[in-house]
Amino acid sequence: MDNSPVYTSTVPQRTRRTRFVCISDTHNCTVKLPKGDVLIHCGDLTNQGSFGELKKQVTWLERAADFECKLVIAGNHDLTLDTDFFEQYGNYFHNNTPQNPIDCRNLLTQSNSLIYLQHSSHTIKLTAPSGPRTTFNVFGSPYIPSCGKWAFQYPRSDPAASENIWKDIPLNTDILVTHGPARTHRDESRHREALGCESLRQAMWRVRPRLALCGHVHEARGVERIRWDLSNKFVRYKELASTYQWEDPGVGNEKICLVDLTTKGGKPLDNDGSMVSWPSPPWSPLATQPPSSHTTKGPAMKEAMVMGGSMGTVPEGASPGIGTRGLSGNPVSARSDGVALTGRLGRKETCVVNCAIQASSYPHSGPRRLHKPIVVDIDLPVWEDNS
Repeated sequence: MDNSPVYTSTVPQRTRRTRFVCISDTHNCTVKLPKGDVLIHCGDLTNQGSFGELKKQVTWLERAADFECKLVIAGNHDLTLDTDFFEQYGNYFHNNTPQNPIDCRNLLTQSNSLIYLQHSSHTIKLTAPSGPRTTFNVFGSPYIPSCGKWAFQYPRSDPAASENIWKDIPLNTDILVTHGPARTHRDESRHREALGCESLRQAMWRVRPRLALCGHVHEARGVERIRWDLSNKFVRYKELASTYQWEDPGVGNEKICLVDLTTKGGKPLDNDGSMVSWPSPPWSPLATQPPSSHTTKGPAMKEAMVMGGSMGTVPEGASPGIGTRGLSGNPVSARSDGVALTGRLGRKETCVVNCAIQASSYPHSGPRRLHKPIVVDIDLPVWEDNS
């Protein structure tokens, strides 16, 4: 089998503004959703994942008609969606009202208008004649480092376990959707602790997506831009200093909470989505179902084509050794992480968005304070040249 990489064209692609409306940690609440092209929910739809809770949240999202594409992942509070966890601990939460995890999962997996990402990737093509007609690769995962007896967790003290999870992120991912944040990026708790995952941060250095969307740490809601150091030969997974500070334009008024990453907005994201196509391996063993190809249905997504599949993860044997993984420099050098760098040096920056809706952490006491959704405008490649 030929495992040689296939390089993408260096001819600049036409791009068009695409609007993402980003939410997370709604915990049974609903908020007004501004119009956009893509709606993304980063998990914790509910408090304890009962069928009734999930049904209300799914119905709310399905009725949001102002989007061509709607993507959802689970969070640690959506207990019934983690089958293994629920089989072991479900009775501790739902002893008086037993839940059927299959019925709960079917609310999302059988939805006509929601795409439920289960540690899996999709290529999205927006095909509506009135839409931007752009395309992007998305990977979504609910997993977080352990934080109590909740779902979708891995040991915080076991780097090998977390690395094994996050190595599944395909290198050509444009939009990364995780429930929890990466370490030191929108992850500071009310106790001033960094709750994010270091292995996720290191995986982000290798992938360098355009957007990294998350939630989980409610107090860390906000936006930052990471500039990746792609020239340092001695420090692994290094970042450059950033002076970017996002001032939420939607505080105390009727404006949307906008993050403008477009060229027209004056501060474009320095990430061209450049990629190298490697032969695709089998789908991840962590995914609860293999990827499939299908066209979505439903009133809000009649025109949205979704094609599943692993999006170019490096085949076995192509990964760099432990000594070179995460090192920058000349991509062809044996002393650099050539797989992460070759043909991908245009991926210099990532915008991180923690879009938690609930302002306080669970268990919520007193009147709930709710944030607005965060709206991200970004230039993405147009998939149809003659549009």
